[in-house]
Amino acid sequence: MIDELRVFTGNAHPHLAKSICDYLRQPVGRAEVFEFSNENTFVRVMENIRGRDVFIVQPLCSPVNKSIVELLIFLDAAKRASADRITAVVPYYAYGRSDKKDQPRVPITARLIADILSVAGANRVLTLDLHAGQIQGFFNIPVDELSALPMFARYFKDKNLPDLVVVATDVGISKKARDLAARLNAPLAIVEKRRVGNNDKTETLNVIGDVQNKTAVLFDDEIDTAGSITNAAAALREEGARDVFACATHPVLSGPAVERIAASAITEVVVTDSIPLPDWKRPHNLSVLSVAPLLGEAIRRIHTGTSVGAMFE
Repeated sequence: MIDELRVFTGNAHPHLAKSICDYLRQPVGRAEVFEFSNENTFVRVMENIRGRDVFIVQPLCSPVNKSIVELLIFLDAAKRASADRITAVVPYYAYGRSDKKDQPRVPITARLIADILSVAGANRVLTLDLHAGQIQGFFNIPVDELSALPMFARYFKDKNLPDLVVVATDVGISKKARDLAARLNAPLAIVEKRRVGNNDKTETLNVIGDVQNKTAVLFDDEIDTAGSITNAAAALREEGARDVFACATHPVLSGPAVERIAASAITEVVVTDSIPLPDWKRPHNLSVLSVAPLLGEAIRRIHTGTSVGAMFE
């Protein structure tokens, strides 16, 4: 057991918190988190955390706004209990797409979330594959952004797939896709697409790069309704790709996503457990990798004052 370190969890993903604590070889911190009949959230830390190094695990996943409020109240409870340092462990950062004013009179909600986490009591944030890198700059506290990319690289290396090409689902994710391609010693292609309005619909335009007779690995940071990734897979097939795999860190899988993935041209979709996945959200061609060792090691390093960046060197 690591002295003075305490890991707590809200209701968003207790299984992930338990797996992180198993990695750290210590129990999950004792707390009660529930909602009264009037929908007011109540949090009580049930052990002494005065002067402790506290980590609160809470992805901002469905129900998103409830998960956010629960985390804010938990942070405030830890602050008022005189914790020495409080780290919000947010494997999935909601509202990440609202990172800029791309239309008149719209908010920058990703910045708003950063502000309220700090005000509530977070001294630092530990997160995983933000939708946009500039979100780190929205915080005035330290932010450690981990990446599942090395996990995906190891997974596909072990499969020994022939004639690999890594394909970015759009231009915005191409830099990270290029890093995955470098790790797999494979070329890079890009699916050019256009988003239509604010209704989560996209129009796939064309594939930039050679995918003829190759095994394509689609890469994205998250899968929401699965429209982008399944349309991209169909476009790759039309361009002559022999086989199509896909990987994404965050399996939001809202709306028709599960049905789309199950019926798609994708042989296998590989995601992480940054967001809890009930059985009904696990189609036959979905595989899940655990980020608990990654987060657990980062927590250990933050607590002991050693380098988090060295994990990826």
